[in-house]
Amino acid sequence: MIKKGIILAGGLGSRMSPITKSVNKQLLPIYDKPLIYYPLSVLMLAGIKEVLIIVNRGQVSQFKKILKNGENFGIKIQYKEQKQPNGLPEAFIIGEKFIDKNGVALILGDNFFYAQSLTKTLQNATKLKNGAKVFLHPVSNPKLYGIASIKNKKIVSLKEKPTSTNSNLAVTGLYFFDKNVVSISKTLKPSKRKELEIIDLLNIYRKKNRLSAEFLGRGGAWLDAGSIDDYYDTTSFVSAIQKRQGFKIACLEEIALTKKWINKNTLKESIKFYGNCDYSKYLRRLLF
Repeated sequence: MIKKGIILAGGLGSRMSPITKSVNKQLLPIYDKPLIYYPLSVLMLAGIKEVLIIVNRGQVSQFKKILKNGENFGIKIQYKEQKQPNGLPEAFIIGEKFIDKNGVALILGDNFFYAQSLTKTLQNATKLKNGAKVFLHPVSNPKLYGIASIKNKKIVSLKEKPTSTNSNLAVTGLYFFDKNVVSISKTLKPSKRKELEIIDLLNIYRKKNRLSAEFLGRGGAWLDAGSIDDYYDTTSFVSAIQKRQGFKIACLEEIALTKKWINKNTLKESIKFYGNCDYSKYLRRLLF
């Protein structure tokens, strides 16, 4: 059972410059809450209560202002600084002590997931004992993503931004790995981009026949909010769903209360913390 998760929230945010010159993109708002709430909610929905957030140098205090150490959500949050972005697998090397011979989930801090059966799918993924698991979702332009080819429900190939492919299944920014991920990540060599590549890591598992996939399904949504257009598309999506259906996506306190990780007294403290705002008004509704 995977009980630990990492959110990679570092990086330069260059695709959203100049906005990200003064603030980490994961602290920018997606409609009514910071972007970081969305990947954190995914880990919480999976039942993960121990979280490591990897941030840029000098930014830990900014994240702690809003997330603290996770006590308001009934979880434990640790922080680590990243000197410079050297590829996704570096997260496992930075988080070696945190992982400590356990399986671990990794989610990118700018990724957004939404699906009707997402909670159940996530909880199934945490049951991983050996190997690795990726989440796949169809895209209209495969050339922009890491693409998986499937045959007989098995991943037969993985390619980064292929010029031609018969598959449209993109590898999203959500991964589950067994306890071997740290040692395997240490064997990786930088690519031409001078980074450790997640595709290289996944291919090692695939060649050992230890890579499996989950699918968000046709009704699910996956958005990479790391570019200006996708960022605003994500905001519009959240706004439309919340206004139409009357509930909030990625309300961390609601998830924690539903899972009985916090009580209503803790919820009252959160209301005081947020102050007089629509988010607090929503939390007050959970008291009754």
